[in-house]
Amino acid sequence: MGSVAPPTQSGPDSVASDPARARPRRSRLTHCWRRLLETTAVALNSAAMDLEFSSEEEQFRREAREWLEANRPAEGQGSEDPKVRCEADRAWQRTMFEGGWAGINWPTEYGGRGASLMEQVIWYEEFARAEAPDPTTLFVGLKHGGPTLMACGSDEQKSFHLPKILRGDVVWCQGFSEPGAGSDLAALSTKAVIDGDDLVVTGQKIWTSFGNIAEYQELLVRTDPDAPKHKGISWVICPMDAKGIDVRMIRTIAGHEEFCEVFYDEVRIPRANIVGKMNDGWKVAMSTLSFERGTAFLAEQVRLERLVEELVTLARETPLVTSSRREMALEDEEIARRLARAKADVEALRAMTYRSVSRTARTGMPSSEASLIRLFFSELQQRIHALAIDILGPHVLDWEGNRSVGSSRSSWVFHYLLAFSSTIAAGTKEIQRNIIGERVLGLPR
Repeated sequence: MGSVAPPTQSGPDSVASDPARARPRRSRLTHCWRRLLETTAVALNSAAMDLEFSSEEEQFRREAREWLEANRPAEGQGSEDPKVRCEADRAWQRTMFEGGWAGINWPTEYGGRGASLMEQVIWYEEFARAEAPDPTTLFVGLKHGGPTLMACGSDEQKSFHLPKILRGDVVWCQGFSEPGAGSDLAALSTKAVIDGDDLVVTGQKIWTSFGNIAEYQELLVRTDPDAPKHKGISWVICPMDAKGIDVRMIRTIAGHEEFCEVFYDEVRIPRANIVGKMNDGWKVAMSTLSFERGTAFLAEQVRLERLVEELVTLARETPLVTSSRREMALEDEEIARRLARAKADVEALRAMTYRSVSRTARTGMPSSEASLIRLFFSELQQRIHALAIDILGPHVLDWEGNRSVGSSRSSWVFHYLLAFSSTIAAGTKEIQRNIIGERVLGLPR
């Protein structure tokens, strides 16, 4: 079986980008790449140690590490059944809430930890190192809905919803994207007509994660069809049990069913559920999206670092299909080079993130450079999983069609397929490049 190119890449890091290139045999150059593979992380980690944490922050790290080791759940979050996963997530979130670790970046006035930026960095690093599970079914409420209500919600909305979100009592989903409004979100057409004290909503949303188990939805609707497309939009809290809502599951290329499409047939929502001002939903939505690019992203980076180490082990234990001398994949020059590059890229990603967090700590404002990190991470994630497929070779055909955890073949194949979405979700790679060009580099529109 030939090598599989990464989903977004056809450049020099892809064996498949040039079918004429055969895998070279072991040579002195291969030995150099293997030495680089072994020493890159050591050198870069030593340099990273120049970033000093205060004694109080190191004490915070010890407390977080000890608590996570004592309390992390052993099983449940990896279930294929969304309802089983949801119950496991609720229990884990409740444990964190009772231990004082829920809402690490939420202000104390709303029940959160109120951690500083550096404490957030430490928490998410330790969270990932402990292999603690993310409560994924609760993500929208904790990272989108809750923070948006803090910034733009009424006192009544805050007091009713925030405690439930933080305890893990409710699941929220997102109703932003539509079949004709994805990257160009302002083109949304789901409409809401005012009828007395209600909004009457008609339309369709798509790519709604966990819409089949959610109690509430953060919903964008067009309340003024005559206004410019970025105007006339309202951000609404939609009860998912309202009459007229039809939720249908979407099965992805990876074989799982977490996404939904949601249809609204004259769904009545109280006007009191509008967050912020009527027709000012675009501003509210932008505050929601900004939460996706914060310090929580560090946990994913730590997991990616661990993934590369697992990939090195995979290459060390997997024989080359093209070898007649039972060579392991790690002995292949091109595989070794790509592994070394992956290790260096993961360290570079961490350095970029530390720089971004430091700037935010100094200025108090998130930087548009977060789009650099988002783009680099998503494409690196795809390159790493494509490399796993190249290492496995024909063995990928043994895929069992599930999300098996660990370093099993099914796990590598599942996550390779899942990685196709990483340059689409939370702003496509094209949108990220536009942001970088216009807001970071100052290029004209």
